Amino acid sequence: MPDNDKGMPAERRIGALLVISTVAALALAVVYIGGGQPQAEGALLGIALGAIGFALILWARGLSTEGTVTAERGPLGGDHEDEDVVEERIEEVSDEPGRRSVLKLFWAAGGALALAAVFPIRSLGPAPGRSLLTTAWKPGARLVDEEGRPVRVETLPVGGTLTAFPQDAEHAADSQVVVVRVADGEIRPRPGRESWSPEGYIAYSKICPHVGCPVGLYQSDTHELLCPCHQSTFDVLDGARPRFGPATRSLPQLPLAVDREGFLTAQADFDEPVGPAFWNRG
Repeated sequence: MPDNDKGMPAERRIGALLVISTVAALALAVVYIGGGQPQAEGALLGIALGAIGFALILWARGLSTEGTVTAERGPLGGDHEDEDVVEERIEEVSDEPGRRSVLKLFWAAGGALALAAVFPIRSLGPAPGRSLLTTAWKPGARLVDEEGRPVRVETLPVGGTLTAFPQDAEHAADSQVVVVRVADGEIRPRPGRESWSPEGYIAYSKICPHVGCPVGLYQSDTHELLCPCHQSTFDVLDGARPRFGPATRSLPQLPLAVDREGFLTAQADFDEPVGPAFWNRG
C-alpha cells in the first residue's frame, strides 16, 4: 500500500511500535518476577501502552481504510500497460510486511501485555471461596475465654457474661462470641434452636451486623446486648432480635452443647454469615 508520508512506510512504523510494546511488556513481567521496582515498572508500562496506542492511531489513519476516491470512470477493459502497472503494484506490496503481519504483531503485543498483567493478579492471593461465609467454629470445638481457659458449665452464674473463642483459634476475630447465662425457661428459642442453649447458656456473634462494632455490653435486667457504636440493642431471649438502633438483622447464634467433661462446646458453625449486612446480603 502506498504511503503518502516520506520515510518509513506505515506498515513498518506500526510494526516497529508493536515490537517495542511487546519487548516492554515482556520486560515488565521480568522486572515484576524479579521482585519489582516501581519506577521501572511504571516506565515499562508507559512504553508498552504508549507504543501500542500510537500503533492503533497509525492503523486507523493509514491502514484500516483506503478512504474515499472520486474519479471519472475510464473505458472498460485494459491493455498490456495496465497489466504491467498491476504487476508492479503487487510486487511492491509483497516487499512490505503487509496487514496480515501487522495483525500478528498486534496479537503479540496484546499477549505480552496480558502476560505482564497475570503476575500482579496472581500476587493478590487465592480466591476467598467460602471463607467469608464461615468461621473457625467446628462441631465439638470447646469454648475458651480470652485467657485460653475452657468454659465449664459452672463458669458463669445466672446473669453472667463473657467473650469466648474456639479453642486453638483464640485470635480468630470473626469467631468471637458473647456468652450469656440466663435462668432456665427464660429463653424463647426460635424453631429448630430448642437444643442450642444448654443449662441456660446462649452464645451470639460479637460482631454487630450494622457496621461490625463489638457487641459486648449486657443489661441483665432487660436481657439486652448493646452495641456501643450506634446504640443498637438485641434481645438475648428472642434470638438476639434487634430492638433499637440502626441494626436490622439479628446477631447470628452459635449452637452450644455440653460435653461429657462439663465443658461448653459448639454443635456447629453459625447458621448464617457473621458481620455487617452490606457485604453478605443483597
